[in-house]
Amino acid sequence: MKSLHFQEKYPITVLDLDKRETTYRSAEEIAAYFRQCIERTPRVTYLGTFDHLAHTRAIGGEVAPDIQAAVNVLFCFGHALPNPQVLAVRPRSIGIADTGSHFVISFMDAPMKPANDAMQAWALALRNA
Repeated sequence: MKSLHFQEKYPITVLDLDKRETTYRSAEEIAAYFRQCIERTPRVTYLGTFDHLAHTRAIGGEVAPDIQAAVNVLFCFGHALPNPQVLAVRPRSIGIADTGSHFVISFMDAPMKPANDAMQAWALALRNA
């Protein structure tokens, strides 16, 4: 798992998971796993799963040749609305890409440490699961 700045601006966390390191066989199975994690975590709300690959293909967009599946699991950790600006970083999304031999799990870092800790733990638990 590594932390980096996507486009030199957005702080994200990425887990590159070799398919031999997990029992999950598809992006959809991993999305269902994340939904279960979200639904069993108090005060976190599952919002939906978005098939980003289907959307991009439907609008004639470009897709990298190695991407075989791409979904986002949408949810919210928001425990408070301290100001209007916090809406810019909500809700949360975990991206799951299937690149053939690997799954790439990614999410933008949250301004709330418990949210980051939970998302990292959920992602790392995919390994050898």
